[in-house]
Amino acid sequence: MRLILPAIAAALLSTSALAADVSGKLVLYTSQPNADAQQTVDAFQAKYPEVEVEWIRDGTTKVMAKLRAEFEAGAPQPDVLLIADMVTMEGLEAEGRLMAYPEADTSAYDAALMDDEGHYFSTKLITTGIVYNTGAEMVPTSYKDLLKAEAKDKLAMPSPLTSGAATIHMAAITSNPDLGWSFYEGLADQGAVPEGGNGGTYKAVAGGEKLYGFVVDFLPIREIANGAPVQFVFPEEGVSAVTEPVAILSTAQNPDAAKAFVDFLISEEGQQLAADMGYLPAHPGVTPPEGFPALTDIKLLDFDPARALAEDQANKMKFTEIFGG
Repeated sequence: MRLILPAIAAALLSTSALAADVSGKLVLYTSQPNADAQQTVDAFQAKYPEVEVEWIRDGTTKVMAKLRAEFEAGAPQPDVLLIADMVTMEGLEAEGRLMAYPEADTSAYDAALMDDEGHYFSTKLITTGIVYNTGAEMVPTSYKDLLKAEAKDKLAMPSPLTSGAATIHMAAITSNPDLGWSFYEGLADQGAVPEGGNGGTYKAVAGGEKLYGFVVDFLPIREIANGAPVQFVFPEEGVSAVTEPVAILSTAQNPDAAKAFVDFLISEEGQQLAADMGYLPAHPGVTPPEGFPALTDIKLLDFDPARALAEDQANKMKFTEIFGG
């Protein structure tokens, strides 16, 4: 005991010293909703009070447009990115824009959620499955149920030309041998008209304008608790997921603070924060929020972000051919 207590004290002192050593300005570009971004920054600063976080929030597409302009000018501003999807991160990694951080502790995570070389790290799972209005006669359990007569002209879906989550969903579905592009062709035959983002799809189904649709999980799951007339289905084939990855830019001005930010988000404390916000944590040891199944009970569709990046434009052209516009 005499030997153990000093060792524990030394470890605690070392951890405190590490936190104290992290200081200065950290610039964050994020696509998180404003309230979530503020919560994230507040929690991080509570742990690292010597760090001043300057953050800019917008949708991933607009964040990347701003960052691209900064790359062109030779003056990228952010130290760290926290944006919607792995495909965007794959593109930045391929360009040498991301700093590797292989020392980050990802041992508890599914390896498929992380970059092999530590260039980006998934922080949550925002899955896309089926939403249906509780007034609908058919209760779907499979994507193929949406091709049944009961769903004819009653389908809403976000467009991958607008929504990053819909883009990931398209890539995952069309790569599945049991679904493929024939599934999307079937949706077109069913009268589906993809438009806008997930919010519009949810409103159309919740309002009864349509009875079925694809949508990100948290929109219906949060509102079910408030009495919304919808249910969310994790289809038997699996769900796609955007993982809101975090990454450090290779041009980061404060890499120590950026690494601390990454460590915080993928720690159990950071993952509990995600769960408290109402998202499915990527860490299997953190309990999901009410309304979500256990992470082990969710089947993810196979997804290769590098392949999705390489095929992105071709996929979107194919999608446009099928649905027009």
